[in-house]
Amino acid sequence: MASQRLCTLILLLLPAISLISPSQSATCISQKFTNNKLYTHCNDLPSLNSFLHWTYDSANSSVSIAFIAPPAKPDGWVAWALNPTGTGMAGAQALVAFKDAQGVMTVKTFNISSYATIEEGKLSFDVPEKTAEYSGGLMTIFATVVLPEKGKTVVNQVWQVGASVSNGFPAKHEFQPANLNSKGSLDLLRGQTTGGGSGGNGRLKKKNIHGILNAVSWGIMFPIGIIIARYVRTFESADPAWFYLHVFCQSSAYVIGVTGWGTGLKLGSESKGIRYTGHRNIGIALFSLATLQIFALFLRPKKDHKYRYYWNIYHHGLGYTVLVLGIINVFKGLNILDPAKKWKSAYVIVISALGLIALLLEAITWVVVLRKKSSKSTKPYDGYNGQGRQQPLAP
Repeated sequence: MASQRLCTLILLLLPAISLISPSQSATCISQKFTNNKLYTHCNDLPSLNSFLHWTYDSANSSVSIAFIAPPAKPDGWVAWALNPTGTGMAGAQALVAFKDAQGVMTVKTFNISSYATIEEGKLSFDVPEKTAEYSGGLMTIFATVVLPEKGKTVVNQVWQVGASVSNGFPAKHEFQPANLNSKGSLDLLRGQTTGGGSGGNGRLKKKNIHGILNAVSWGIMFPIGIIIARYVRTFESADPAWFYLHVFCQSSAYVIGVTGWGTGLKLGSESKGIRYTGHRNIGIALFSLATLQIFALFLRPKKDHKYRYYWNIYHHGLGYTVLVLGIINVFKGLNILDPAKKWKSAYVIVISALGLIALLLEAITWVVVLRKKSSKSTKPYDGYNGQGRQQPLAP
């Protein structure tokens, strides 16, 4: 009953864990720059898999930015702009980065007076510095911009990506929802951005769901299922309840884990140029090994079958491998998702508590096993007729 309550408790924790704030899950926090430059704030932008890092200098009313985005195609372009007069593309003063004819990254400035008129030239505000680089499928614009209005710390920003460049001029971008929603406001002091659509919140929500599902399945329910199988079965009164509890926990963990794995694949397909190779490879290994483990349920021979010994090796080996890889990948995922510190601390507490429970049950199990052996070794039997009838001890 205690094990059943423990499984139920974990399932009840799902709504609480889902309260992780999306604003605390920005992957931009883990990004590093080759020039080792640091910025005060960063945000995941609401569309086009884009990120913005910035530092506001109130003394001269300027902002240093690093805008990161994957171009629509490797030879395409990325752009970040401020719009002093509106909230959309029309009127935006843009910095556009792309590879020139020699394949070298360059940044040019474009004045977008209307959707039909895009002209290269000076902007309505000064841009003392501007450079760009290309790495790992991502283009980054580094720039320092003197703000259009001195002292105004909430500005309108626009960003965009395109597929090609012709004669040093960016070709038209697509008009998909993600492209049309790539705009919003930027609060330079508070470190907040708002977007023109739900794309960013949706992506962050998917990342949170992916993290929650995998933490609960591989990181919590699988360990509980293993604890039940290893220790609860020792008590005769728990047979066969321990077996059904074990199957329930592991099967539930598998279903939840595969769902989380699927959301991870979806996130990967939507995040061009962003790869977490170690986390991804361990996730694939977990799915493969856990699927084999599920097959073990259908291949399970009877206790007295000659192949039961080999099945036990197969089943236990896969189980402990999934246990170790699952916990490792949960921590890798937490480092990538980078939620508020309390959530990582909460998982550390949960997994530590399960470890202490396992140690306590290990000691109790050994006591039970030794007592059983001691009872059998001191119990005399009539070995002559093989009927197990107890005989008086010889004087």
